[in-house]
Amino acid sequence: MRILIYSYNYHPEPIGIAPLMTELAEGLVKQGHQVRVVTAMPNYPERQIYPEYRGKLYCTEEINGVTVQRCYVSIRPDPGLVTRVLLDGSFIFLSFFQALRGWRPDVILSTSPSLPACLPVALLKWLYSCPTVLNLQDILPEAAVRTGLISNQFAIRIFEVLEKFAYKSATKISVITEGFAENLVGKGVSRDRMVCIPNWVDINFICPQPKHENAFRAAHNLKDKFVVLYSGNIARTQGIRTIIRSAALLKPYPEIAFVISGEERQLAHLDELRQELGATNVLLLPFVAREDLPEMLAASDVGLIMQKKSMVGFNMPSKTQVLLASGRPIIASVPSDGAAAKAVTRSGGGLVVKPENPTSLAKAILHLFKHPEKAAKLGYQGRRHAETHYSFHQALQAYEELFEELSLVSSSSIDPTSKALSDLRHGL
Repeated sequence: MRILIYSYNYHPEPIGIAPLMTELAEGLVKQGHQVRVVTAMPNYPERQIYPEYRGKLYCTEEINGVTVQRCYVSIRPDPGLVTRVLLDGSFIFLSFFQALRGWRPDVILSTSPSLPACLPVALLKWLYSCPTVLNLQDILPEAAVRTGLISNQFAIRIFEVLEKFAYKSATKISVITEGFAENLVGKGVSRDRMVCIPNWVDINFICPQPKHENAFRAAHNLKDKFVVLYSGNIARTQGIRTIIRSAALLKPYPEIAFVISGEERQLAHLDELRQELGATNVLLLPFVAREDLPEMLAASDVGLIMQKKSMVGFNMPSKTQVLLASGRPIIASVPSDGAAAKAVTRSGGGLVVKPENPTSLAKAILHLFKHPEKAAKLGYQGRRHAETHYSFHQALQAYEELFEELSLVSSSSIDPTSKALSDLRHGL
């Protein structure tokens, strides 16, 4: 098949959707399919276009058999409403013309975020007479409103209309948890238009490794420490400051060290709190290269998943599968009724504690520190669960089967986009 992936994020961005879409695209190529990806110039998580891609309107690369077609986006480190409109507008407009430069696809897979990308994808669906799959990695604007990322009522209304249009215009919707499906059913989306394909992890790339002779530990003087690791995005949804406060509570235990790996600009804000609390047991480090991720995970004794208590329950951090595959126990400081808590509990690979509660997090860390046999058991169970439920092979097969099913549908039976376009116009 000829498969077009429409994703704002892609390689070489190190976290979030980018590694997932990169693995999917390259996996499909290995299965014999032709794949091209329409994406933005890489800019995440720094929210600045990477130096080697600056000054370009378009560029096209061949990476591991995938044709990667990039376009310029108007990105700012701290986007407000106007700069956010410029960002989404530039991607919508420029990516559409980039998508026209290439072969006609048999199927289009688009990821959300970015939600506004549903507009060019719907137009491409009509032009190419091909089915589209909307892959939901987050549900906007609901998640953004709950966490305070969007407060402008006009912007919220625009995103609500876009959300309805995205669901109506897609031939199928792939969700990463059943909680997503329940949310959409509550909004009037038919359950038979959805398929649940959880996010995955490359269990051959991310796998348990010994802590002794670990280069990451040696480089950061962590040889004899009990290492508590958080690696990933540092944003409003995570509540990372709770880690600093927990570390301050555990200062009487010098054997316990905290490592937070993230975007350097955000680390500077955490450093202010670290100095204020005197949390000298916290190490703030920039992201490691993706090829070094397994070794950093192996250097840890505990991996953290962090969410604020206001976080919507259906959200599922992609790091969940990665931490499970690493063979290290998880402590999830997340809402107890949310998808992340359910996933960790179901896996048997970790503990769930109250979000934004430094005392609860500190107690859980201290418990695993004092009971290494339990920590080892949790890590083992998490790894087995990842192998059984989150392997990349399973996800790749599920997407292949979905694409093949849709490609057999004649263009005359594809749901027309015109009604969705009309609904969008009336909604606005």
